[in-house]
Amino acid sequence: MQVIDWDLAVATGTRLVRPGPQVSRQEAREAVTELRRLSRVAEGHVREFTRIDGGVAPQPATIVDRPGWIRANVDGFRVILEPLTERASRSNMPAIVGAVGSRITGVEVGAVLAFMASRVLGQYELFLPPDPTGQAPTGRLTLVAPNIVHAEREMRVDPHDFRLWVCLHEETHRVQFTGVPWLREYVRSQMTDFLLASDIDVTTLLERLRAASDVVADVFRGGDGNLIDVIQTPEQKEILDRLTAVMTLVEGHGDYVMDAVGPSVVPTVAEIRSKFQHRRQGGSRMDQLVRRLLGIDLKMKQYAEGSVFVRTVVDRVGMDGFNRVWTSPETLPTHVEITTPERWLNRVHGTGQLPSAN
Repeated sequence: MQVIDWDLAVATGTRLVRPGPQVSRQEAREAVTELRRLSRVAEGHVREFTRIDGGVAPQPATIVDRPGWIRANVDGFRVILEPLTERASRSNMPAIVGAVGSRITGVEVGAVLAFMASRVLGQYELFLPPDPTGQAPTGRLTLVAPNIVHAEREMRVDPHDFRLWVCLHEETHRVQFTGVPWLREYVRSQMTDFLLASDIDVTTLLERLRAASDVVADVFRGGDGNLIDVIQTPEQKEILDRLTAVMTLVEGHGDYVMDAVGPSVVPTVAEIRSKFQHRRQGGSRMDQLVRRLLGIDLKMKQYAEGSVFVRTVVDRVGMDGFNRVWTSPETLPTHVEITTPERWLNRVHGTGQLPSAN
């Protein structure tokens, strides 16, 4: 049984996504060429600064438009959700419920991807379909050219500087996941555990959908709930804490690196960071509501908390001391340690005293 109608998700997303900024063919070619080149430049800066050996030969980024980003993410979702799909196929859910549900979910996924596709600047795709030999690729760095061009125009920043700044963040993710051999599998296993801890019987599903509708109504009244919280089981909440901690770390590390490397290679980095931070927090009332519902505001919080954690640890024990986080899953910071770096420093480095729990 198909949980999500993926073809419908792609069709819905590509139909709903807004067109990108108006550019000439020459401008588009120049942007694509420069982004590919700067991704290679950025990787060298990131490797040198982080002291993490990526372990693989540098590859230029894959440059896509908005529909291309949607198609790439649907491919990734199919890989991520495969364990849940296999479980659902063995369930006793009536065929008609599955068929109707998969189409409804396909439309919903497509609508969410359409919303995101005009906002994402780039990403490191961890989960890709197997190659022709059946091997799972290590990952792929993708940059969304129309969104980068749109952002730099909207903020009126130097295009070259902004493009390199974005590449520094995204290349940090590539270096993290290629230079830390166990990290990709750790994230994958946590995501699989999260999915398999879900309740997929019809009664529970209906209860979760009713709770989700209540959250939507609450957010539109000014509440601060989000859909992620209401669709989890208690076991999933524990797993999500671990996932949130590691993703906060990698996102915060990316933000820290892009700003720390920035001054030496991106002359206008201070201006870019100021304007970009303001842009992250802006948007229309409807845009803010959707971001809150989808948990995107939580991701923005991850950038801030993770960056503070990295900066605090590096200031205390240096880059080599910080890199102890990549030793094993046991040296990753917990959700609590992300917000109180002293606890991680004390546990891993034996420095100082534990802060008060109050």
